Amino acid sequence: MRETNQTQVTEFLLLGLSDDPHTQKLLFILFLGVYLITVLVNLLLMYLVQVDSQLHTPMYFFLCNLSLADFCFSTNIVPQALAHLLSQKKIISFTRCAAQLLFFLIFGCTQCAFLAVMSYDRYVAICNPLHYPSIMTWRVCVQLAAGSWTSGILVSVVDTAFTLSLPYQGSNSIAHFFCEAPALLILASTDTHTSEMVIFLMGVVILLIPVSLTLVSYSHIIVTVVRMKSAVGRLKAFSTCGSHLMVVILFYGSAIVTYMAPKSSKEQEKLVSVFYAVVTPMLNPLIYSLRNKDVKGALRKVATRNFSC
Repeated sequence: MRETNQTQVTEFLLLGLSDDPHTQKLLFILFLGVYLITVLVNLLLMYLVQVDSQLHTPMYFFLCNLSLADFCFSTNIVPQALAHLLSQKKIISFTRCAAQLLFFLIFGCTQCAFLAVMSYDRYVAICNPLHYPSIMTWRVCVQLAAGSWTSGILVSVVDTAFTLSLPYQGSNSIAHFFCEAPALLILASTDTHTSEMVIFLMGVVILLIPVSLTLVSYSHIIVTVVRMKSAVGRLKAFSTCGSHLMVVILFYGSAIVTYMAPKSSKEQEKLVSVFYAVVTPMLNPLIYSLRNKDVKGALRKVATRNFSC
């Protein structure tokens, strides 16, 4: 449906990733498989952190929050994308589009903040191990978690407000598979320079500042690890940080390409969005769990307990 130039758009048409029916069916199968794994591994990781007392540490407390953000992030986008892959009319109301944009930004921005917090946690654990218990108290952990969620919400509200306050009175076809700020701004029937600048500045706050903090933390970590005399200690330290660093590169890299890099083709933007909106929420817990002895040990204990019953 297209509105006239004098009428405010009340719904949007999501063009999706492909017009080919066979490709859409293939994408449905792939997206469904990825989403089911995402739900399973994130809920499982949160459950293990709750039930295993050995995982009641600051690192796993933050990881549990990250898994919650991943789960909500994916659930906000993928189910609707799956429904649209099987339907002829890929329509979404303006209200639902606004809600999807807001929650997409909230959970995505919160992930950015938590990745920076987790890098600080690893910095304290490796560079100041003797003072770790006194620095990373539960009060501090709760404050850092609350600050991460709050910063994500504040940045998201600003971005959403500046995106949706623009008039949309022409085309209502979004060249994307979900409501994302860059794709929506193209449809605005007025100059979007101010909104784009605000979104860029918010990107600096929630992307570049956490990335900078993460780089500083890991530069200190690398120096400390290299100076270790024990080869076993160096290997353990790198193993502990390797999972987190891999997640940081995957998430921050794709987010910066979308929100802060020069404009690329629509197809490239959609492919990058598929990666960080669909694939990354699945990879995060898999990377942490598959490379982590504590998580695998907790899973074995839960499995043994259930089978023995």
